[in-house]
Amino acid sequence: MGMTKELVHWTYEQKCARAVESLGVNGFTALYCDTSRDAYDYIIREAAEAETVGFGGSMSVADLQVADRLRELGKELLLHSVPGLSPEEKLVVMRRQLTCDLFLTGTNAVTLSGWLVNIDGVGNRVGSMLFGPKKVIVVAGRNKLVDGDAHEAIRRIKGWATPPNAKRLGYNTPCSRTGFCSDCNSPERICRVTTIIDRRPRLTDIRVLVVNEEMGL
Repeated sequence: MGMTKELVHWTYEQKCARAVESLGVNGFTALYCDTSRDAYDYIIREAAEAETVGFGGSMSVADLQVADRLRELGKELLLHSVPGLSPEEKLVVMRRQLTCDLFLTGTNAVTLSGWLVNIDGVGNRVGSMLFGPKKVIVVAGRNKLVDGDAHEAIRRIKGWATPPNAKRLGYNTPCSRTGFCSDCNSPERICRVTTIIDRRPRLTDIRVLVVNEEMGL
């Protein structure tokens, strides 16, 4: 690792540590992961007693490639993005995710004050983050860290995450064509549900893995 990369890694390590500390103060179980492999290993360990594992459609989780290993271990995977599912079948999977043993997801932004900020189109992902699953593990790469408040987190999401996600999912929105948010009223708009989790919900076991690597959008 060159000097520049070492310094960048060190700088993000300090920011990750600040986020982990703040998340802990806010009631979350938060852990620093130096690499994505550390996050992978943690998820596999925590999934030991789970029978059903739900996935929130996160690119960060998908990049970890835990699904294949969990399937090998005999877990039932609740994936609503599997090709070939009808809209009705997808809805059944989304509803089952609300009561799964382990729910795996990313987050659109983490403030250094320990808030999780997300924007959904349907609300199934944030619904499962808030209440229902026995355990929730949130994977957050260092690119999701925001120095400012929730408003700054929302600006990050709409500026950097929503346009490429709309394009990835094939939605006909202005941002999927231009790369810039226009606060549209498109029928296919994916910015419909904004949540700020500033403290751990009392009945939900949320683990946040803050990873010192770029992950997801």
